[in-house]
Amino acid sequence: MTIAKRRARPGALTAQHWIAAAGAALEAGGIDAVAVEPLAQRLGVTKGSFYWHFANRDALLQATLERWEAECTEAVIAAVARIEDPRERLAALIVEALTDTPEGDRAGDRQFVFSHAADLAIADAAADPIVQPILRRVTERRIDYLEECYCGLGLSPAAARHHALLAYAAYLGTLRLAREIPSRLPRDEAYLAYQRHLIATLLPEKPERNQEQAQPLPATTDVPDAGGERVTSERS
Repeated sequence: MTIAKRRARPGALTAQHWIAAAGAALEAGGIDAVAVEPLAQRLGVTKGSFYWHFANRDALLQATLERWEAECTEAVIAAVARIEDPRERLAALIVEALTDTPEGDRAGDRQFVFSHAADLAIADAAADPIVQPILRRVTERRIDYLEECYCGLGLSPAAARHHALLAYAAYLGTLRLAREIPSRLPRDEAYLAYQRHLIATLLPEKPERNQEQAQPLPATTDVPDAGGERVTSERS
């Protein structure tokens, strides 16, 4: 994340400068750190310049969360959607989700505001009335896209849904481990091996359509009679 450290002239700042500063504060201190006065100090301007761009702090938080949604969900989906092979697409999505540095076409010459720390900071504030609807929308969008990817592998809708939930749970669990018990996660080449293991685990080898079909009943079934004894009943 790159934010200008020199003191900026008020007229040189745009709304995007404030959003970038708010994103950095969000990752470092949670949503409570998104506050006008400390952000103005960080940017080297007065509080008055803030109101050229936003009506209030809530409007800045809303814009910051929408930037997070666009950058960390819609841009990722748009990038991997270009991959035609469904297995390669899903593998690329898993790698992208577990890598803080944008890769391939998504990186380009753009400056990215958010790292994975934003996901955790936003999830920690799930009950906030501004955060809640955006977080829910992003989570539903991500799981829906994962489900779509698994359906592309030939899985039944129910099996695809289960795999999507498992994949998203693995993603969130990895983020939390990285923050809360970083010593438990491998590093460098070992982390790449962990990524490969996750991909192998989360990508089914064969379609599972038959798993959702009802299994045939046996030709005979033991059922208790009125006295509690078991008798054999043949199906016609």
